[in-house]
Amino acid sequence: YYLWIQVDAFRERITGEAEDLVANFFPKKLLELDHFLKDPILNIQELKDIHCEINLKVPDPILLTNSHDGLDAPNAKRRKMESEAEDDSCQVAGTKVFVIPGGMMKSNNKLVDLIEKVKPEIRTLIEKCNTEETVAELRTVEGEAASYLDQISRYYITRAKLVSKIAKYPHVEDYRRTVTEIDEKEYISLKIIVSELRNQYVTLHDMILKNIEKIKRPRSSNTDALY
Repeated sequence: YYLWIQVDAFRERITGEAEDLVANFFPKKLLELDHFLKDPILNIQELKDIHCEINLKVPDPILLTNSHDGLDAPNAKRRKMESEAEDDSCQVAGTKVFVIPGGMMKSNNKLVDLIEKVKPEIRTLIEKCNTEETVAELRTVEGEAASYLDQISRYYITRAKLVSKIAKYPHVEDYRRTVTEIDEKEYISLKIIVSELRNQYVTLHDMILKNIEKIKRPRSSNTDALY
């Protein structure tokens, strides 16, 4: 009898949570994200406005003296052939990095600020999906939201590798351009993520509303797990 009381209390609790989500939280969050999408930070027209300077200057060229000066013709020719053979088997070495000007290569602060605003929204969606595990479809939404966090981590890792390349090969312009490209791509991705979060709250609202009876009466397998 005591266990049945616990089961009823559990049903009442999750039903109350589901009804509160549908009636209050989801509509509120949907409107908040819709307002966020209209924020100037997510509506930058010129993507160059989110660029940041990479403070790594191209070092002055180092002039090397001819080490073969003074060699007689046969020796010079032999050394030249040996040098060419070495060049064919070796890759071009980059610049040795001993210190970064300013002590640290900063992230793109404009994107970091935006990411720090988006991440809590992603975590909130994941938490709300965990609240109602009796609806299997919510796990799909939860998985999609978790993938957004993975995407942000991949952005930081990819950018760090590119900046390291710039430090080693400061004379290669393409590495610098690639950092700019991935910054622009990340900005666009973050805007898409916020739009998807808003749309997923619409989906969740409809999903829970349609499954409210299922939430009130969990499947027997869920009930059995309580014993």
